[in-house]
Amino acid sequence: MTSFTRDPAVLVLEDGSRHIGRAYGARGTTLGEVVFATGMTGYQETLTDPSYAGQIVLQTAPHIGNTGMNGEDVESRRIWVAGYIVRDPSRVVSSWRSENSLDESLERDGIVGISGIDTRAVTRVLRSAGSMRGGVFSGDAADIDPDEQLRIVREAPEMTGRNLSAEVSVPAAEVTPATGERLGNLAVLDLGVKQATVNNLAARGFDVHVLPQDVTLEQLRAIDPVAVFYSNGPGDPAASDHHVELLRGVLAEKLPFFGICFGNQLLGRALGFGTYKLPFGHRGINQPVLDKHTGRVEITAHNHGFAVDAPIEGVIDSPAGFGRVEVSHVGLNDNVVEGLRALDLPAFSVQYHPEAAAGPHDANYLFDRFRDLVIASQENKN
Repeated sequence: MTSFTRDPAVLVLEDGSRHIGRAYGARGTTLGEVVFATGMTGYQETLTDPSYAGQIVLQTAPHIGNTGMNGEDVESRRIWVAGYIVRDPSRVVSSWRSENSLDESLERDGIVGISGIDTRAVTRVLRSAGSMRGGVFSGDAADIDPDEQLRIVREAPEMTGRNLSAEVSVPAAEVTPATGERLGNLAVLDLGVKQATVNNLAARGFDVHVLPQDVTLEQLRAIDPVAVFYSNGPGDPAASDHHVELLRGVLAEKLPFFGICFGNQLLGRALGFGTYKLPFGHRGINQPVLDKHTGRVEITAHNHGFAVDAPIEGVIDSPAGFGRVEVSHVGLNDNVVEGLRALDLPAFSVQYHPEAAAGPHDANYLFDRFRDLVIASQENKN
């Protein structure tokens, strides 16, 4: 049984709206970009996804916390969300796999949350006005003067222009040995990588070297990689010039490359395209995407607030001089670029999450496509 108090809490959005509820998790004040996630399952994977750093996440599903938390399903070393918003947190933890309750985990990691508010109403506001800055004030902080709370929220940094990679990346290299037939060393730039991604890559025969986000091209070369992978992660791709320049060095050497989510945006910028901020982003596990090569529609897991600005149709010459490029995947809800493929280099990327530990698994084949790309590249060298 999970215990809850009646300590007050308030969610304040930068438009001045206020939503009164109850404290959930740690007490205090937290600020961030308020976003909504539509997944009906997998809240533990969402909370421990480093891509949500700097964001106050609202879950639209009811009964969050009903399966508790465990040590097997975590995607990283801690909970990364800046804050957490739920309507009716479950009072009972009913899974045999649970090791502790969700609110206990939130309190342990210092995550300030709020429960007991109309999450549907807040979601409708965000869908109309777009993601916006907000703050959760709980415990004693809930008694701060409302005008002062709003001032604090409006002075918080916006997500545009923020580089958060250093906050979530590993401080030193970590290696996960291959569990399949070994292909060689894979250099993974950790911009907020999830454990499920590492596991999928190791299962395809890579010795996975997870590298700090500030690694140089020389340091990357030192592990003698057969390929390079850019992970998901938080922040604005326009604020990641170092990662773009590093990737241009990788592309120039014609090393096979695969990027997901943030890695897709950085490939876009490395190829010479721009990126832009979406009004409210794509977050959830039910996003339909068209694979233009196969004509297949995939239901995919997303978590991104930025997108690549490139023509949807036809073959385009890379503005940065890397040959021909095409948009390989398109979001069917709003025609957002969901994937890129270089035609003259062994490089491709997608904007969504093929690892999707909580599902769906329609896009898991992309790890096989990457493995096949690396094998073909090795055969061409021989």
